[in-house]
Amino acid sequence: MDKKINLVCRTRIDKYRKITEEALALAKKNIAKDKEKEAKEIIKMVECYLSDSLHFEEKGHFVNAYGALNYAHGWLDCGARLKIFNVKDSRLFTV
Repeated sequence: MDKKINLVCRTRIDKYRKITEEALALAKKNIAKDKEKEAKEIIKMVECYLSDSLHFEEKGHFVNAYGALNYAHGWLDCGARLKIFNVKDSRLFTV
């Protein structure tokens, strides 16, 4: 039987922040030609949600911090699926 995970802790937030930051760095290096405008908008949203996540974590609002990370990564996945970013890493993106 699978172990149930129902706790948002600093360890989990740190894990997913690192993954999202790694995905963001890769996306920034792999912007599709003629998609710079769209990429810039997505990157801005990701950076804002990453900032929000840090803010929430500092306040001790771990659920909100984790939620903001999920939004950040969702933007990256969207960019990957729409081929705004030329990425193929299925560990970092839904491709």
